Amino acid sequence: MLSLRKMATRVLRSLGADLNQARTRVRARGQLVFVSRALSASTNRNGEDSWFKSLFVRKVDPRKDAHSNLLAKKETSNLYKIQFHNVKPECLDAYNKLCEEVLPSIHADKHYPCELVGTWNTWYGEQDQAVHLWRYEGGYPALTEVMSKLRQNKEFMEYRKERGKMLLSRRNQLLLEFSFWNEPVPRQGPNIYELRTYQLRPGTMIEWGNYWARAIGYRQKNEEAVGGFFSQIGNLYMVHHLWAYKDLQTRDDTRNAAWQQDGWDECVYYTVPLIQHMDSRIMIPLKISPLQ
Repeated sequence: MLSLRKMATRVLRSLGADLNQARTRVRARGQLVFVSRALSASTNRNGEDSWFKSLFVRKVDPRKDAHSNLLAKKETSNLYKIQFHNVKPECLDAYNKLCEEVLPSIHADKHYPCELVGTWNTWYGEQDQAVHLWRYEGGYPALTEVMSKLRQNKEFMEYRKERGKMLLSRRNQLLLEFSFWNEPVPRQGPNIYELRTYQLRPGTMIEWGNYWARAIGYRQKNEEAVGGFFSQIGNLYMVHHLWAYKDLQTRDDTRNAAWQQDGWDECVYYTVPLIQHMDSRIMIPLKISPLQ
């Protein structure tokens, strides 16, 4: 009897040691993942390991085309530029006046293959900031042509010189528009505009586009969707959604109403994990802005 107990004890201790050696627990974002080692000495071990890993490794479909070609509008070759100018607080009125004197002439001149989509001051968000959105009809060649011609435009070069005295900082991005969003077109006001900016995790732009291609249908009832863009040069994997509302209360009512539609909650659930950072600006259009 004693020898049997000793044998049983040795067997249990051996099993316990094997199990402890075979199992490592790793916690990642609240999920418990078990990585097994040496659970089997059979010839199928490599196949079993591959099957086990496949449960946790995300599969990526092979693609032979750039994301921009899959997501952007095919019927146009428009390129967009968004500019963010942080203005010295005491200079904002003078800056706005200067823009109102110069930018409409560029917008109206047919020799420049570009147009001003909208120009705003940030109301809520980063203060003393101006935001300009330009469209270049013809893509990168149009952008190059405009930049070359503007360097020969004495009025514009003087505008840049005076503008530089008023700025604390400035940055810009080149953008393409999502195929499933509306084309930004002039609209009457008065409106307030919200620019929602999302910094996505690298490699998730296609997923974002797939979900929003369906989700945009939930946000069209009040024609609040103005335009949707994704970056090509500047901060990459960045998305901008531009919305228009009559006022802040209308914005709140419209956004709350979206949650009453079946499917909107699913879109939010699946897109939030794709975001690294997000920001919202409420903007007021200048009187020269085509988007009022």
